[in-house]
Amino acid sequence: MYDIGHDRLDFALDPGTNVLVTGPPLCGKRRFGMQALAAGSRRSEGAIVVTTRDTADRVRSDYRTLFAGGDEDAPPLGVVDAVSETFGQSVTDDQYTKYTSSPKDMSSIGIKFSEFVQSYYTEDGIERTRVLVDSLSPLLVYSNLQGVFRFMHMFTSRVDNAGAVGFYTVTSTAHDDETMNSLTQLVDGTIELTEDGTATIRLPNLDDQTVDL
Repeated sequence: MYDIGHDRLDFALDPGTNVLVTGPPLCGKRRFGMQALAAGSRRSEGAIVVTTRDTADRVRSDYRTLFAGGDEDAPPLGVVDAVSETFGQSVTDDQYTKYTSSPKDMSSIGIKFSEFVQSYYTEDGIERTRVLVDSLSPLLVYSNLQGVFRFMHMFTSRVDNAGAVGFYTVTSTAHDDETMNSLTQLVDGTIELTEDGTATIRLPNLDDQTVDL
């Protein structure tokens, strides 16, 4: 089981669980997902962020704020960066950062994620991994719903097969009901955040609940 990594939320997720984290802009979706990853990092689990909004450097900077000693205490974080090349930066893959040409290159995003999971297992002996995809909204700008649906079907299956847990952020106010319903079909449950600091949780084996974070 994977604990959710938040003081106000006392439950755990089965291996293979995929969760859609929804809400309006600036309600803390990415930070919520990063807190879940940080909880695993403190237990020597693998942590991967697929970023379609910010560069790997920015993601790591935000992640380090979740650890008391900042840079010194923050464990390694694998990042699939689908942003830097769109800014014209010259980039090269290394142990903990892998790049794709843009959020549109969803096939490469899936491949790079699988490479991280494989290297964690074979090289580092890490069998438990948490992944955050932040965010699905840029993918829906670069591609159509059908393309993102296929990507999500592939990605959530890989998370399930790896016995990992996946969190996927999406700005719900930017998309219509058809889009949100289609994305919801591909995950096991949802956590809906609000600007007022509440979370409505709809997950397997749990009663639906709304809590203050």
